[in-house]
Amino acid sequence: MRTFPLRRAGLLALAVGATVGLAACSGGSGGGSAAPAPAASGATGDETGTRVALSYPGGIVVLDGETLEVVGDVDSEEFTRLNAAGDGRHIMVTTSAGFQVLDAGSSEEDPELTDLVFPAEKAGHVVVHGGKTVLYADGTSDTTVFDTDALLASTDELPETETIPGVEAHHGVSIVLEDGSFVTTVGNADGRTGITVADASGTTIAENAVCPGVHGEGTAQDEVVVFGCENGALVYADGEITKLDAPDQPYGRTGNLFVSETSPLVLGDYKDDRDAEGYLLHRVAVLDTAAKTQTVVDMPEGAEYTFRDLARGPEDLGYILASDGAIHVFDLEAGEFTDSFPVIDAWEGPVEWQDAHPAIKVSGDVAYVTEPAKNMVHAVDLATGEVLTSATLEVTPNEIALTR
Repeated sequence: MRTFPLRRAGLLALAVGATVGLAACSGGSGGGSAAPAPAASGATGDETGTRVALSYPGGIVVLDGETLEVVGDVDSEEFTRLNAAGDGRHIMVTTSAGFQVLDAGSSEEDPELTDLVFPAEKAGHVVVHGGKTVLYADGTSDTTVFDTDALLASTDELPETETIPGVEAHHGVSIVLEDGSFVTTVGNADGRTGITVADASGTTIAENAVCPGVHGEGTAQDEVVVFGCENGALVYADGEITKLDAPDQPYGRTGNLFVSETSPLVLGDYKDDRDAEGYLLHRVAVLDTAAKTQTVVDMPEGAEYTFRDLARGPEDLGYILASDGAIHVFDLEAGEFTDSFPVIDAWEGPVEWQDAHPAIKVSGDVAYVTEPAKNMVHAVDLATGEVLTSATLEVTPNEIALTR
């Protein structure tokens, strides 16, 4: 396996060019933590709370997280993906030029889609962990890394970055751990096979090539990293990679992982039929990173979901927005559903994964739920199930990201 040290790169801001097709990814960008990390204390000098960014064809609308009032509406490309930058204020917008920076604004400044772009050929996953924001380019397999809070101080230029050159281009994802270790997927144009781990000097210390279709990433308690496979998952901890086998073989795919840094348990989506039509799923996976096991639990009858409909929240529970219109509360430790509360109308799965369909994101005790069929978004108290606020938009929301 080829090894490489970090290469520092002084990247310049680029203007967004003409719209082109983005890299398709039916599993979402990045893994999924309970909520984006808040900005460092005093970093913004502003007490602005959560901002909600929603993409729609040709633009992005930004809402105040408490009132759901529109505070900004900016033009963008026909289809964009949204990911929190991790600093409590910015959103990474996946465009044809790379990762463009959306400033979600403050109580004193309006939201703005800035001219700052982290260049990337086929921009893909965004991972925030350990004070670093990590951007992956599918077209080159290069990884760009910067200090998360450094973006807050940037005005006319991008923060200082480090680039880790890729080997063979593929739809992948990377993460940098607190000790400087670099974990990244391995693959090429024909498929994806596993992960490799390099220490801070660039020396390979672990690798595994028995994870077909590797996709997604999540970091659980004690900085244990998990990646999904088409037949299980890979768990990396303390210099060793462990393969977890899915209960269904040869195909039991987990591609998106939802973690909490205070729990060894990871929630994953789960597909047990390679040839199944559509994107609705009827089972969820529980990965125990301490016991090194994987189990699968059936959704309640009549409740299905897509990759956009899982989240972690209060008490490290799982929250799944299902096709019956309810949020179902899942206790990972018990391996069972304990409650549910209705939020939106029942809905059908999308024809294509890019199509607008209901999604959920969580900040603290509040879940933000989109309802594209009605051009609506709802804020839900996860402690009580009460819908706190609802808003009707003039556009149809698709992707959603929160600043914190």
